[in-house]
Amino acid sequence: MMVRPAEEESEAEVRREDQDNINKFARLNARLHDVRDERALIKKSLERLDDAATELMMASGDPVLLLIGESFFDTTEEDATEFCEEEVERMQGQLESLEKEEGEILEKQTGLKKALYARFGKSIQLEDK
Repeated sequence: MMVRPAEEESEAEVRREDQDNINKFARLNARLHDVRDERALIKKSLERLDDAATELMMASGDPVLLLIGESFFDTTEEDATEFCEEEVERMQGQLESLEKEEGEILEKQTGLKKALYARFGKSIQLEDK
C-alpha cells in the first residue's frame, strides 16, 4: 500500500458500501490475472499442438505415439492428426471464452473505478503497477 502526502489524502469516510466495492474490485482483479495466466497457458499449448501437427504432416505414415495425460498410445498418423485438430478447436473455444470473460471483468472494473475514484479521489490506488 502506498502512503500519500497529506494534501492528497481524502477525508471521505469508508462506508460499508465502499468497502464492498473495494473488495469486489480486488476479487475481479485477482480473477483477471488468473484469466490472463490461463490464456497464456492455452496459447502455449496451441503452439505445441501446431508444432505437433506440422511434424505429423512430415511423417511418412509410420505408427505414432500419442501422449494423453501421462500415457503414450500407439495410433495411426491419421488418428493423431484428427486428435490434434479436435484439441485445437477445444482450446480455441476456451480461449474465446476467456477473452469474453476478460472483457466482462474489465467492464465491471471500469464501473467500480469510476465510483471509487469519485468517492475517494487520489487517496485510493486501483491501478496495477
